[in-house]
Amino acid sequence: MTYQLYATMASGIESITAKELQDLGYETRSDNGRVYFEGDLTDIARTNLWLRSADRIKIAIGQFEAKTFDQLFEQVKALPWDDFLPLDAAFPVAGRSVRSTLHSEPDVQAITKKAIVDKLSSVYHRRTRLAETGSTYPLEVSILKDFVTISLDTTGASLFKRGYRLEKGEAPLKENFAASLILLSRWHNDMPFVDPTTGSGTIAIEAALMGHNIAPGMQRQFAFEEFDWLKPEILANVKEEAQSLVKMDEPLEIFGYDIDQNMIDIARLNAQKAGVLHQVEFKQLAVKDFKTDLTNGVLIANPPYGKRMSDQEQARALYKEMGDTYRSMKTWSKYILTSDLQFQESYGQRATKRRKLYNGRIQTDLFQYWGRPVWPRAEK
Repeated sequence: MTYQLYATMASGIESITAKELQDLGYETRSDNGRVYFEGDLTDIARTNLWLRSADRIKIAIGQFEAKTFDQLFEQVKALPWDDFLPLDAAFPVAGRSVRSTLHSEPDVQAITKKAIVDKLSSVYHRRTRLAETGSTYPLEVSILKDFVTISLDTTGASLFKRGYRLEKGEAPLKENFAASLILLSRWHNDMPFVDPTTGSGTIAIEAALMGHNIAPGMQRQFAFEEFDWLKPEILANVKEEAQSLVKMDEPLEIFGYDIDQNMIDIARLNAQKAGVLHQVEFKQLAVKDFKTDLTNGVLIANPPYGKRMSDQEQARALYKEMGDTYRSMKTWSKYILTSDLQFQESYGQRATKRRKLYNGRIQTDLFQYWGRPVWPRAEK
């Protein structure tokens, strides 16, 4: 059976997730915060396992317009719920409504739940309340400008939870956001890679996973593993295929630096859990002390933003150090993420390009300084 599927992601990341899906062989259609594609049960497992930038993979069970609760009830009830929910299914319904006639989210949730209960009660010939003692099938009713999407979440905990991060820094990037920055940079595993403010090591670890072609979901569980119609061997087969595609013999030049030795220790613990400890060189090093003879590299930094006034001066001093240190690295492309709109003044150079991204709820800019590669490049 073919399903209408869609991946969800942070605003501004849609094109990155779409490219990932296209590279996996899917035709895509993008919307705000969603990328649609079609697939079967194997594709549900495969995309959950492989997508680096997405948050969740959902099945669009139904999409329609509704401006009254009667319309909502009848159209939800008409959907083939018995194809998805067994008799004992637990099916919590989350609700969202944006710029729609049916604006009360609690009422939207309640009507949707009632319609599903009515349908299942009639199909399973139940006169009493449904037990909901079985596996959980997380549902969502989302209404945008009166257009309703009813979806089943196949992922569970967001895909950013890879399962390797044992320790967190003060303000860690989510793993899928870190991966998105790397995908944006168009880094390849034959290029040197540096994260100069590595913190808990997330960016460097994601680069190593990417460089060795390790599927990011290999260490975690998914909501669909509890669905009675998605057999365990499907995920087992997809994982077996993914394992056969790992390239641990690929030589990588990935470096993670931080001024704080405690953060370096945390980064190493996380890298060890991710299985890439020996593929990343973590070292205590201040930004101003960084030097390299390598060429044609990529540097991605998520330095402190200086959100508090007391920290802003210190953050801007760090940005100046970055500019002074990196300006001579002509063949390197540098990508620096910050919410400080005056970053360029501190750094001392205008960016080649700026891209607005949301780091959680914080609006940030990715300041991009594109290098001019030379060939043959210098070796380590």
